[in-house]
Amino acid sequence: MDYGTYRGILTLVILVLFIVIVVWAYSKRSKTRFKDAANAIFEDEKTHSDTISNEEKGSEK
Repeated sequence: MDYGTYRGILTLVILVLFIVIVVWAYSKRSKTRFKDAANAIFEDEKTHSDTISNEEKGSEK
C-alpha cells in the first residue's frame, strides 16, 4: 500500500464519520435532548427570578 491508498482510506473514514455525526444530530431521538439543553438557560433564569421574587416578599414584611 502506498501513500495515496492511505490518504484514500483516511478520506473515506472521515466521510463516514461525518455522515454518522449528521445522522445522529438530526435524529428524532436526539431532538428532545437538544431541545432541553437549549432551553436550560431559560430555566435557570426562571429559577433566579423566582428567588429574587421570594426575597422581595421577605423584605416587605
